[in-house]
Amino acid sequence: MDRRESLKSLLLGAMAGATLGAAACTPETSKETVAEKAMGLYGRLPDEIERDKKLMQEVYYNKHELETIAVLCDIILPATDTAGSATEAEVPAFIEFISKDLTSHQLPMRGGLMWLDQESNRRFNKEFAKCSNSEQIEIIDDIAYPDPEGKKPEMAYGIRFFNHIRNLTITGYYTSQVGIKDLGYQGNIFNVWDGIPEEVLADHDVDYDPEWLAKCVDQSKRDVVAEWDDEGNLIT
Repeated sequence: MDRRESLKSLLLGAMAGATLGAAACTPETSKETVAEKAMGLYGRLPDEIERDKKLMQEVYYNKHELETIAVLCDIILPATDTAGSATEAEVPAFIEFISKDLTSHQLPMRGGLMWLDQESNRRFNKEFAKCSNSEQIEIIDDIAYPDPEGKKPEMAYGIRFFNHIRNLTITGYYTSQVGIKDLGYQGNIFNVWDGIPEEVLADHDVDYDPEWLAKCVDQSKRDVVAEWDDEGNLIT
């Protein structure tokens, strides 16, 4: 199982729990359009709508920080033959919005981005976003995995930061239209029920009454509203 499939499996297992709320976004939608979708999707109150509009007008990350976030997002979830990348799903815009909406993300994110550039300058004399892919991966390989035994204390801050942005990237991606398409998630959909299988009925030595079978398991009448007589007998 590759990395993306592992992330998908973990996410699907956690979908029954609470997740960060995010509007579905596509590569064609702007930040403003994403915000407008969020406002109309799930019963936003007037004061919440105004707050969202205000947040969308604010700027938290500068151009360089957003560029670095975009690089990191695509390292975490690059494009594949069947799915778009994190930047195609506008995950950097999601991270920008969620950092303004939930300010607890601001210090870990901005501090982590500063740490990353410092580490990159120490190794390669240039900022992380300007490094080659192989140079970027060299740093990521040192911070992408837990260090429970504390063998790399100098990487501890970077490890915490990368875990933080990885969680945000996965949340942003798999709550977008691009990510949901990658999951193949269809949501709740109706199906067609044609009765209990005959072999199950036979195991219990029971059978359907032909009259009830015709009335209750005829899928051509699935849109017909049932009617009952005064004595409680089913008419249709």
